Amino acid sequence: MRKNITIIGSGFSALSAACYLAKAGHKVVVFEKNATIGGRARQLKKDGFTFDMGPSWYWMPDVFDRFFADFGKKTSDYYELIKLSPAYRVYFGENEFIAIADNLAEIEATFESIEEGSGKILHEFIMEAKSNYDIAIKDLVYRPGVSPLELVTVETTKKIGQFFSNISRDVRKKFKNERLIQILEFPVLFLGAKPSDTPSFYSFMNYADFGMGTWHPKTGMFDVVRAMESLARELGVTFHTNSNIEKIIVENKTATAIIVNGEKITSDLVLSGADYHHTETLLDKDYRAYSEKYWESRVFAPSSLLFYVGFNKKIENISHHALFFDVDFYQHAKDIYDAPQWPKEPLFYANFPSLTDKTAAPQGMESGFFLIPLAPGINDSEELREEYFNKIIDRFEKLTQQSLKNNIIFKIAFCKNDFVEEYNSYKGNAYGMANTLLQTAFLRPKLKSKKVRNLYFTGQLTVPGPGVPPALISGKLVSDLINKQFLDQ
Repeated sequence: MRKNITIIGSGFSALSAACYLAKAGHKVVVFEKNATIGGRARQLKKDGFTFDMGPSWYWMPDVFDRFFADFGKKTSDYYELIKLSPAYRVYFGENEFIAIADNLAEIEATFESIEEGSGKILHEFIMEAKSNYDIAIKDLVYRPGVSPLELVTVETTKKIGQFFSNISRDVRKKFKNERLIQILEFPVLFLGAKPSDTPSFYSFMNYADFGMGTWHPKTGMFDVVRAMESLARELGVTFHTNSNIEKIIVENKTATAIIVNGEKITSDLVLSGADYHHTETLLDKDYRAYSEKYWESRVFAPSSLLFYVGFNKKIENISHHALFFDVDFYQHAKDIYDAPQWPKEPLFYANFPSLTDKTAAPQGMESGFFLIPLAPGINDSEELREEYFNKIIDRFEKLTQQSLKNNIIFKIAFCKNDFVEEYNSYKGNAYGMANTLLQTAFLRPKLKSKKVRNLYFTGQLTVPGPGVPPALISGKLVSDLINKQFLDQ
């Protein structure tokens, strides 16, 4: 039976759900508070430069393929993918870096050249990670987090020990070189927790990295947003931007309407792809499923200090993606998770899309995106932003052996306060709730409200968790639950 469904937000999970629900025959209307769609994956344009404001890594291409295949489409119907070679560089000193190739054989050779015997060990490690990937990404993450029994399969019982060990411990058993260890621990940071707090089973992220490679949509991650919007419109979805949601109306314990810019919009069901905590504040207190104490007790992924920078010349000695691990990796992690504070010596990430995409910057110039992970809820000020930009640009110049400060046309900062203001993000987190053992699958906030009928949630604070591929999956999971509810009625 065709229902009227209202969706709050237009990030990846909301776009995914909108497509699946429209395909099922429902009338779907999406309301986005900002001027453009895409949520955290919005695009910034300035003076001929183009930046992806949020996600910039395209991993797990099979998840994107599976999404579009569900609609009889292919990713190539909407955008072109480029496999990056090298995938990225990791800098440890002045012009001293390890380049991660675009194929496993070369990566194994790189490891072997640094630590004798590590090439073979890496191959075995990645094959185990592939086994985990096949179980997790092709099966487990497509379960809605309703019951702990979802995690119990023949395959997972064979790997039960991996849920009670951690990535850091496993990697250190196999490798001795500290640089190789840090490279292997890096991918799980996408899950929002320290490697020492991330179950070993999540080594599937290493397979996503070394086994599947790093890709780039031809003109950036916003290509994916445009593709999903286009698909949604083809399916009949309607979009409204500049539409701030002020309240969710509940009558007889059932979500019946939302207030948008002062106007009441009725529907049969409300689905929120906005921040879960914020969405519950739109409800009267009695209808909130999770208390402030609950949210305070959760482990959240980091916030970030971001800089979008236009340079008036080409940059040397760099790759599309670059990680700067020339300072203490573990001290920075402590400054995020153990004793939240601004790190004295921050790790940082830099991304230069104009190396791959000539439309990202005017000819002869470069677009640069810099990111420093920070503790959520941290103090944020213009003075701190400026101080930390100077810290990282000084190190960047030294590590890549070039002068750049005088070549900056502009820089735009985005930090914790902006995550709160622009995305209603809890404590200004950038990536959602961390995937620790006690925040996995059925232990995450539920897709379906426990207190209000016809109110559902999707996105990085619910299942399956943080990241773009999980967001696509989250949209599918919640749409399946909604369709099942209507069939059962």
